[in-house]
Amino acid sequence: MRTEMANRMIASGTNALANSVVLVCRKKEASAETITRAEFIRALKRELPSAIKELQAASIAPADMPQSAIGPGMGVFSRYRAVLESDDSPMSVKAALQLINRELDEYLGGIQGEFDADTRFAITWFEQNGLKQGDYGTANNIATARGISVESVKHAGIVESQAGKVRILRRDELDVEWEPDADSHLTVWECCQHLVRLHEKHGIGYETAVMLKKFGSDKAEAVKDLAYILYDLCANKRQDAKEATAYNALIADWSDLTREAAVAPLTNRSGQMRFEV
Repeated sequence: MRTEMANRMIASGTNALANSVVLVCRKKEASAETITRAEFIRALKRELPSAIKELQAASIAPADMPQSAIGPGMGVFSRYRAVLESDDSPMSVKAALQLINRELDEYLGGIQGEFDADTRFAITWFEQNGLKQGDYGTANNIATARGISVESVKHAGIVESQAGKVRILRRDELDVEWEPDADSHLTVWECCQHLVRLHEKHGIGYETAVMLKKFGSDKAEAVKDLAYILYDLCANKRQDAKEATAYNALIADWSDLTREAAVAPLTNRSGQMRFEV
């Protein structure tokens, strides 16, 4: 089984995917093997991460990622004559899809280890509390487990901490004059939230493109990865459709945004334009 994807326009208010998914079926080889459930899971762990990376590189919208991951996952499943469960019964397609979704979740969770400690704190805190207040003691335990303190996350401009309570700052509370190159405590979380803030206000405009350009390629890719993770948290765990939409929209526009960023002129501290060559 093979998938091909192409971006397509969708009407406002519809439930259509931002990407079309084309499944191409192949005739099963006569010499196809029969494998166990454990062997199938190992094959998914070997092959699915690289396929997901390719989908992310193509800026597949987070809302479409579960459907898009079906192709490479079922490509593994359909390669074999049968996948046997522990009781020797053939694995159903439904069971295979559940395992594929589980591997997708594990992949997105594994990305977190590549972020800075303050961002990893923010992800865990947001998953548990959203934008609401929580107890300082719990926050301190989460921070300590990541080798930092709540004061570190506060200094990074991610949370407010007072009167024994901690909460993540909303995007409308962030400093509109913030500049990544002037931030001595730069985090992926901040970069992502500022980019989403600008995208919500300006779309694929100069302000958003310039901010992305200022991040540099490595930080920009980390921001993109974080947007996928936060979409998943909002849509599937916190049931927060509004927040999920913000992250999904950013990724849906990512390809256009990076093209704009590539040609966008930067401004220096005096406000004068400068072009990179």
